[in-house]
Amino acid sequence: MMTDSSSHSPSRSLSHSSSLSRLRLCLHLFASHYRHAPLQASAILLGIMLAVTLLIGVYATNENAKQSYGNVSELLSQQARLSISHRTQDTIDESVYFALANAGFNTIASIEGIATDEQGRLWRINSSDIIAAISTSKQQNANDSSSSANMTSTNIPLAELLSGQPKILMSTSQRDRISNITNQSNRIILNGMPLNIITIDDSWGLGSALLADISLAQPLLNMQGKLSYIAVFNSSAENSNIADPNAADTTASEADTQLIARLTNTLTQAGIDTSKLNFTTQTSEGESLTALTASFHLNLDAMSMLAFVVGLFIAYNGVRYSLMKRQKLLVQIMQQGLDRRTVMLALSIEILCLVFVGCVLGFIVGLQLSQWLQPMVAITLEQLYGAKLLPGIWQWQWFAQALILTLSAAFAACIPMLISLIKTPLAQGAQKQPQNQRFNMIHWRQFIIAALLLLICTVGFAFTEQYRHSLVLLGIISVAIPLLLPQCLHWAVNLLSPFMPKGLWQYVIAETKEIIAPLALAMMAMLLALCANIAMNTLVGSFEITLKKWLDARLHADLYIRPNPNQIDALILLLNNDPKVEAIYDQWTIDSNLNRIETPQTQVPINLVSRDHLSLTETTVFKITADDFWPTFTAGESLMISEPLSIKYQLDIGDKVQLSQLNQHVLTVGGIYYDYGNPQGEAIITQSLWQQSQLPAKPISLAVSYQGDLTPLQNSISQKINLSSAYMYSQQRIKTEAITIFNKTFSITVVLNSLTLLVAAIGLFSACMMLTQARQAPLARLYALGVSRNQLRIMVLVQMLFIVLLTCLVALPTGALLGYLLIHKVTLQAFGWSIAMVWDWAAYFQVVVIAVVSCLFAVCLPLYWQTRKPLISSLQQEAL
Repeated sequence: MMTDSSSHSPSRSLSHSSSLSRLRLCLHLFASHYRHAPLQASAILLGIMLAVTLLIGVYATNENAKQSYGNVSELLSQQARLSISHRTQDTIDESVYFALANAGFNTIASIEGIATDEQGRLWRINSSDIIAAISTSKQQNANDSSSSANMTSTNIPLAELLSGQPKILMSTSQRDRISNITNQSNRIILNGMPLNIITIDDSWGLGSALLADISLAQPLLNMQGKLSYIAVFNSSAENSNIADPNAADTTASEADTQLIARLTNTLTQAGIDTSKLNFTTQTSEGESLTALTASFHLNLDAMSMLAFVVGLFIAYNGVRYSLMKRQKLLVQIMQQGLDRRTVMLALSIEILCLVFVGCVLGFIVGLQLSQWLQPMVAITLEQLYGAKLLPGIWQWQWFAQALILTLSAAFAACIPMLISLIKTPLAQGAQKQPQNQRFNMIHWRQFIIAALLLLICTVGFAFTEQYRHSLVLLGIISVAIPLLLPQCLHWAVNLLSPFMPKGLWQYVIAETKEIIAPLALAMMAMLLALCANIAMNTLVGSFEITLKKWLDARLHADLYIRPNPNQIDALILLLNNDPKVEAIYDQWTIDSNLNRIETPQTQVPINLVSRDHLSLTETTVFKITADDFWPTFTAGESLMISEPLSIKYQLDIGDKVQLSQLNQHVLTVGGIYYDYGNPQGEAIITQSLWQQSQLPAKPISLAVSYQGDLTPLQNSISQKINLSSAYMYSQQRIKTEAITIFNKTFSITVVLNSLTLLVAAIGLFSACMMLTQARQAPLARLYALGVSRNQLRIMVLVQMLFIVLLTCLVALPTGALLGYLLIHKVTLQAFGWSIAMVWDWAAYFQVVVIAVVSCLFAVCLPLYWQTRKPLISSLQQEAL
């Protein structure tokens, strides 16, 4: 038996060596093919690279944002354990900070506010005790050798900052943005105070913040003796009489509870009323930001996946074209003795190599795209949700995920084609077989599948109530719509064929049927991008019109003022003494929790609001109300809630709720009103109920109806009670800033949408280039029969324009359908915003023009190159 085994061993080795040599030979042939036809490899790599670029760019941006939520940190410092703020006011007395610091707690005092420059632009000012911040950072970095920021490596003029000199810190990137706006790189004037700029590296995590020491910020923001909040950190130097020896044995939540208990005990002993203080842990803050911004990030993810699919269409089109061009070569090498398994393995290795190279290129460009997108996302998240983004980092796992996803999609798309190609009977020789019948069958099957998917989604949308489910259905529709296109193009050409005159134009129509198959994937990608563009234009345009109408109804006063609480009395006295003031309207606001009676375990964080009766009746735009709403509301038996709160937590008219600030008093939901200005849920109670519930008596903001120019009134308020103009908003200013924030909110989505359309245009260009190259011989034959070069160019151009215009014709209704679903399903469920759909014909026309121009550029350049070639070289393509 040993002899038999040893006799078979050399044959196995030879067989293995022979298989490897055949595989190397096959790979060498494929590499030689791409050296002679680099356009095919370029098209495949381009599609993969574009797909991965947009996928990684958005993915990295989202991951960095979410990581920032989970690592909520103080500027120039590290992650805080918890924060202390006032329950009902925007500020907290600085005596709380001194009491904790004297007791040995590791704390940082912080102030946040708004300042205006000379042009009236708003700037967010952050301030802290810089010495305490850097000391805390040094202490934590000493225990964390992996910390990326060396807090002692930058020269900060601490003595000048602590002495209250007018100097602020900002990141290099923010300084560059300010320089572009103000044309000054080292100086900015805020609230009338000239401030010198100190620039530090972006790695310190300032982002878009302007950081000042408290000694400067308190007079700058008129907050003497006041703080916005106090950050509390872990400390290894806490007093032994405060530390809990059993803390190491407790869970994280218990440790937070114990820390809050120690803080409360210390403040109580210092004579401070802790019932008015709110203790927020870092974990809950990060989770709340994650939940609040989930819809925004999901929207970006959906756009990136759309661009990824469009890019894969391009790559698949390149792979298919390359395989079709090598059909003769594959049959010949199998006739020469190469087995089918070796050829299949070689093709798989080829696709693997192309995907890997494309992913590497796409990953590098995608990280650069993320660096470009992140400032846009940071500004949006900061203005909408108050979230600050830390400097971004990249992880190799992102590349692995993109590679696996791309490989899976590539092989799922290509394996059926590879199997069909490998199974080609060798008895056919190397003659090309007509493909029309097979493609007609494929296109008909695609149409049937698309129709079934659309039917399933129609039924699904009738039952879905979660925006995630609606986005999945919307994604299915986005895939189904392009599948309809090839068959629709065939039907359109067949309908037009009888009306064409005989001769060259009849030939043009006949050949148009032939080029639908090779162009199908490129046009499907273009259709998908057009639909997305039309849908997004519909959403943005409709939302902008709806927002403007809502602002017109919501803003009834001429001036809106939000002073510091200690300035309210002086402000009211000043306004009452001004004869031009026609009316003063009050608003009260505090943070609260809403509890639904049917599900008592659910605590919903909301803004509890009250206004004077006249403001409520004149400015509230209701979606629905109970029949007896106003009598029950005035009597304090019911409340009104915002539409986002109603949709997110499925609250409806007649539901019983409790509010934590009203001693669990049971109220009935009597009205639901439209609200486009608050990402958090809001509930409104009557003024009498507010006053009966022992809530803060002083209003948090005032609205003023005024006769004449507002400028003298604002100057008077600024001079007499020292209130910055940053806290006074005219009606026009509010509208302008709301539209500005709105534009910034959708700017990144519009950018991604435009990039997706650009990807599709590049795909159309590469497809036209390959198709024109493949049609050299037919065009040369027509030229030999007497058709001039100009006639050939016009013929091909008309064919392409016809197909593109038919694609646009399909894109208009299907894009409007996607826009309708985005508005009435996804946006409504995700954000709680009811938007009236408006047809933006100018935007639709613009998209069609972009598609036509892309088509002209994609066709004219390669067509000119090909028709300039000598006749004989073009005819020789017939033999290839």
